[in-house]
Amino acid sequence: MPSLFDLSGKVAIVTGGSRGIGRAICERLAEHGAKVVVSSRKRDACQEVVDTIKARGGEAMAVACNIGRKDELQALVNETVRAYGQVDILVCNAAVNPYFGPSQDIPDEAYDRIMNSNVRSNLWLCQMAIPGMAERGEGSVIIVSSIGGFRGSPRLGIYGVSKAADMQLARALAVEWGPKGIRVNSIAPGLVKTDFARALWEDPVNLKKRTRDTPLLRIGEPDEIAGAAVFLASKASGFMTGQAMVIDGGVLAGPPLVEEE
Repeated sequence: MPSLFDLSGKVAIVTGGSRGIGRAICERLAEHGAKVVVSSRKRDACQEVVDTIKARGGEAMAVACNIGRKDELQALVNETVRAYGQVDILVCNAAVNPYFGPSQDIPDEAYDRIMNSNVRSNLWLCQMAIPGMAERGEGSVIIVSSIGGFRGSPRLGIYGVSKAADMQLARALAVEWGPKGIRVNSIAPGLVKTDFARALWEDPVNLKKRTRDTPLLRIGEPDEIAGAAVFLASKASGFMTGQAMVIDGGVLAGPPLVEEE
């Protein structure tokens, strides 16, 4: 009996795939049988992930791409189709946050970069990849958002706005493309130990507060997000679309009762 999580014969594109959550997703999709296109701005970093996947018996290729450039996104899709024939799974994971501070002071350039890279680029990539999926009558799109899309923040406010928009983009596309067999969902991680979030978890004061306010009393690891991506890419989630899957150690549920030291 085939596994509900079997991805054999499927082709996946993962943006921001060279490190952190993206890398973990690439490795786990490949482990479950998918051919994975690892993409980020630096090809050498992508190739390192590809080499790891191949060493474990998987199949993958590296394609450099700056998500802020529409022509490079189109080239990413084109190269994938040229190499593997199609795109079955699209993981929009790459994101930026060039500004850390109150929204009152954010420069226009930083606002534009956040919204364009974190939201518009995902729309572009979906516009490029989904029609091919629709021709075959199936496909899965996964947009990596954040619990910042549910919560206000005094220092990451506009980043949170972009992540809320990503969740709404998933809902909008799920409604538009559902009749063609395309499922679109988002994942909203809490604080995960990645280079991208290093400023948050390396700050001992912030880390202590976050772990204290998290029912599991710790922050997450990239591989704990990758499992959700495998689920959303596979038949195991065949009746799930338009949803935001929160993986935050319980933060949104509320703080635990912890005895004071």
